Amino acid sequence: MAKPLELINVKDLTICESTAQMITKARNDGVELFFDRANSMKACPIGEKSACCKMCSMGPCRMNVNSPYDRVGVCGATVDTIVARNFGRMVAGGTAAHTDHGMAMLELFRDVISGKTKDYSIKDPIKLMEIAASLDIVTEGRELKDIAMDLYHELERTYTQVDGEIPMMKRVPPKTLEHWRAAGVVPRGAMREIMEMMHRTAMGVDQDYENITKQITRTALADGWGGSMVSTDISDILFGTPSPVEVEVDMGVLKEDSVNIIVHGHEPNLLESMVVSVADPTLLEAAKNAGAKGINLVGMCCSGLEALSRHGLSHAGNFSSTEAVLVTGAIDAMTVDIQCIKQGLQKVADFYDTPFITTNYRAKIEGAQHIQLEEHDPRECTDEIVIKAITRFKNRKKPIQIPRNKTKGVHGFSFEYINYMLGGSFRGSYTPLNENIINGRIRGVAGVVGCTNPRSKQDYSHVELVKELIRNDVLVLQTGCSQMALAKAGLTGPGAAALAGPGLAEVCETVGMPPVLGLGSCVDNSRILIAASEMVKVGGLGDCIADLPAAGCAPEWMSEKAIAIGHYFVASGVYTVFGHNFPMTKGTKFEKHLFEDLETLGFGKWGFADDPREMARLMIAHIDKKRKELGIDKARDRVLMDMADRQALAIE
Repeated sequence: MAKPLELINVKDLTICESTAQMITKARNDGVELFFDRANSMKACPIGEKSACCKMCSMGPCRMNVNSPYDRVGVCGATVDTIVARNFGRMVAGGTAAHTDHGMAMLELFRDVISGKTKDYSIKDPIKLMEIAASLDIVTEGRELKDIAMDLYHELERTYTQVDGEIPMMKRVPPKTLEHWRAAGVVPRGAMREIMEMMHRTAMGVDQDYENITKQITRTALADGWGGSMVSTDISDILFGTPSPVEVEVDMGVLKEDSVNIIVHGHEPNLLESMVVSVADPTLLEAAKNAGAKGINLVGMCCSGLEALSRHGLSHAGNFSSTEAVLVTGAIDAMTVDIQCIKQGLQKVADFYDTPFITTNYRAKIEGAQHIQLEEHDPRECTDEIVIKAITRFKNRKKPIQIPRNKTKGVHGFSFEYINYMLGGSFRGSYTPLNENIINGRIRGVAGVVGCTNPRSKQDYSHVELVKELIRNDVLVLQTGCSQMALAKAGLTGPGAAALAGPGLAEVCETVGMPPVLGLGSCVDNSRILIAASEMVKVGGLGDCIADLPAAGCAPEWMSEKAIAIGHYFVASGVYTVFGHNFPMTKGTKFEKHLFEDLETLGFGKWGFADDPREMARLMIAHIDKKRKELGIDKARDRVLMDMADRQALAIE
């Protein structure tokens, strides 16, 4: 273990008490976690500002981040070209991740329709019909299977089309789409946009940061309104559209007397099959014969959020806790599929004798066991995982230490449920939301999303930012690891309305909802886009998404996916603030282009702050600006918490 780490107080690493306990235990056990590695691996100050070019072997060329225009690369590339290229490649990488995920879900949908895959089925035919109708597919008088196959072929164009507009453009507010067309940024097809983004950023191709930004925008829109949106819609059609359910979260959901299985990743089909396997009478009997009271299936990260929203499955924690949960010694198997899987999990699992199992052909890990999940027979994989977990339970050797912390909250909000929640079964509508924004009870709407990062205190910025927002009557929509940060802090339960400002609290109490609405995994940010589009459609808040009193934030972002998400919100018209750091060289023309010029061109814009209260200030100021432009501004003071206020907000 690196000596400098021993000087870092655990309280400076996380506000998650369970994770803090496990960091301490890991140190005592001599096990290195990613918090340790982050401390010993210092970030390159040039790479952190994205001022290093590695596009050819003439470099790498490293710019001077303190005086960015005092040199150019060997080929003559300026700092603006270099930073824009790097930013574009991050967007391409994030878009590729969501696009590949979405295409895999679409292929599963095709195989279910054709009968090739029989273990999954269409759970929400109503949503299938609604999506088909929104894309102008004829539904009246036709068989569901025929409509589904037409929908498959239409959505396939999202990925493979080389010209024209992707199908989901039909769901974009007309004025927003008109602006995109005029700007030349409507995506043609995800594969085409990713390919062109990578080509343009190769050595000697596009060397105009404004022109590069146009392709960045088109690529990002292919994610938010393409790959991600298709993934969410198909997941809902196959596995059911979420509706609110009360769920327990945090490591206290683990049970010492049961076989504990953690599923971590992003594709819901693994967890859906695991749900069936752990309920199999033969496997339950085997667990009891091994001395267990039962099988305890628990989610982590985004696939955990999928099952939490659809099945009320308990959730143990977010990205920063995935190694720490193994330190409990209580995990009898951890199985993973794709995205946000630390390679370091394998060594931690090995130390605690936990089977660590990969299941997806795209994501193998050296030293891990691999059991391939085949969609046409998923139980072959998931039953074997359960058997391995039962064997490990029977032969447990490591001491068990399970934190007692767990919190209940309400999760599983979707665009459809919010529509029902606000208007009822027969008059479902976003009109009450718009009306309460117009009359000032709700100041605006904020999407707080994204990852956790060991270079930030885990969960701190998410929790403190959201407390500031709801205190100032801003309704918060939540996805991804951020949702778990808020859930552990008690902000997704009905009692959290007591922490909201008087206007938002009144709405929450009337409707019976928390001031923080958990929408699902990080790919489900597309639900926020559809909600924003509906707010525009309902009327009274402008003609396009850029008019809405809304803002977004990823306080502890970590991955390329987060940059792609951030930019598709900016491209859609949303002011989007990132925290802890930003891949940008300050004082450059490209920085000004993203942080100022895009807004003047009719898009949203980027923002940055490293303190959650400053993030809140920036977001609320933007919301108030939009209220003023809409003529619905009212005299009101923004309330920031002092230390006494903050101490009073502790939730039991």
